[in-house]
Amino acid sequence: MKKTNVTAIVGVQYGDEGKGRIVDYFAQDADIVIRYQGGDNAGHTVINDKGKFALHILPSGIFNPDTMNIVGAGTVVNFNTMHEELENIRKISKMPIENVFIDSRAHLIMPYHQDLDGAEEAKRDSSQKIGTTKRGIGPCYTDKASRSGLRAGDLLDEEFLEKRLSMLLPRKNRELEYYGLKTYELKDLLALCAKWKEEFGSFIIDTVPVVREAVESNKKVLLEGQLGIMRDNDWGIYPYTTSSNPTVAGAANGSAVPAWAIQKVIGVAKAYSTSVGGGPYMTELFDETATKLREIGGEYGATTGRPRRCGWFDAVAADYACYMNGVTDLALTKMDVLDTFEKILVCTGYQIDGQYYSYLPETNLQERAKPIYKEFDGWMEDTSKCEKWEDLPEKAKEYVLELEKMLNTKISYISVGPKREQLIVR
Repeated sequence: MKKTNVTAIVGVQYGDEGKGRIVDYFAQDADIVIRYQGGDNAGHTVINDKGKFALHILPSGIFNPDTMNIVGAGTVVNFNTMHEELENIRKISKMPIENVFIDSRAHLIMPYHQDLDGAEEAKRDSSQKIGTTKRGIGPCYTDKASRSGLRAGDLLDEEFLEKRLSMLLPRKNRELEYYGLKTYELKDLLALCAKWKEEFGSFIIDTVPVVREAVESNKKVLLEGQLGIMRDNDWGIYPYTTSSNPTVAGAANGSAVPAWAIQKVIGVAKAYSTSVGGGPYMTELFDETATKLREIGGEYGATTGRPRRCGWFDAVAADYACYMNGVTDLALTKMDVLDTFEKILVCTGYQIDGQYYSYLPETNLQERAKPIYKEFDGWMEDTSKCEKWEDLPEKAKEYVLELEKMLNTKISYISVGPKREQLIVR
C-alpha cells in the first residue's frame, strides 16, 4: 500500500472531547484541514496565541494562513453562521481569513430547515427528545437523503437554483403550515442565496482535484469531524444521534479522501466523560462530583451554552469506539481536571437485567445499564505545568497506562490544559 500523510481526528465519546485543540495543534504544519461532516450544531473550542475561539462550521486549521481549509462534501452549511464566525475571528485575531473553501457538494441549511427543526423537537414527548440544537441540521440531512436538498454549487447557477427552489418550496411550505409556522416566498429565498453567492461564491469549489493531488503527493492532510461515535447515526445511541457519521468511515466519505489513504487515526477522549443531548449515558453522575467536574472543566456547550452531563470514563464504550474507528493513537484531554479528585472511577462493564456485559449493547439495553467501576487513587497534584511524560505524578501515569490496557490502544497525547503548549507527546 502506498504511504500517505493523511490523519483523521475523531471523537470516541459523545462529542466535546477536545478535538478542536488537537486539530489546532496538528494544523500548525498541515497542508490541508478538511471538516468532513456535520454542521454548526457543535463547536470546537480553540485557544492559541490569537485568542480563544468557538468554531462551529469552520475547520480548526483556520488560524494557520499556510493551511488550506475545506468544508467538505459531507457537511451541511449555514452561510449566515459562517459569515458571523469569520467576522468574529477577523475581529479578535486581526487576521485576514481567506484560506477557507467550501465543496460544491456540501448541502445548504435553509431558513425553513431551522424552523422545522425546532417545531419537530417541540412535538416530541419529553422522554423522546433528542436534544437538538435547532440549527436545522437534521431536516437538512433529511432533504439530502430524500434528494430534495440544495447544494453549495447550486448558488453558482442562478437558473438551476431557481428551478430547484421552485420545485422544493411548495412542499416545504406545506410542512411549515402543518406546524403553524410562517411560509417563505421564492423571491426572498433567491435574494438570500444571491447574498451568499456574493460573499462566498468564489470560495465554492470542486475539492476533489485539490485533495487528490495532496494525497498523491504525500502532503499533510488532516480530517476533522464533529461530535463522537456515540452520536453516529449508524453506530451511536440511535435515535439520540446526529444525522451524519462522525466516524473515520464518515471521514473518508465526506472528504474526498479514499479510505485506504487514512493511515493514522487519532481518537480523542476526555480523561472523564461528558454528553450534551438526550439518550442513555451509563456513567452519568448526578451528585456533587458531577458539579465539580462541570465547574473545573468548564463543561458548558460551545454552541448552546448548555451545561454538559458529566460522568466517569467509560472504558467499555471507548474500547468499542477505538475498534470501530481503527484508532492508532489516542489523545487524552483534560487530564488536569482530575487533579483534585481523591478517588477516580472507570467503568469496566455493565449490569443489565441481572446480566454482565463486557461490550457495548444496543441503545435500549444501554438505557437500563448500571456501570461496574474500577477505583483508582487520585494523584492530588497539579499537572497543568507538566511538559513531558516524566513530569506527571506516578498515580497519573498509572491511570493513563491502565486506560491503555483497557482500550488496547496507545495514549500518545495527554492534554493538561487548553493551550497549545499544554500537550504532552509520548
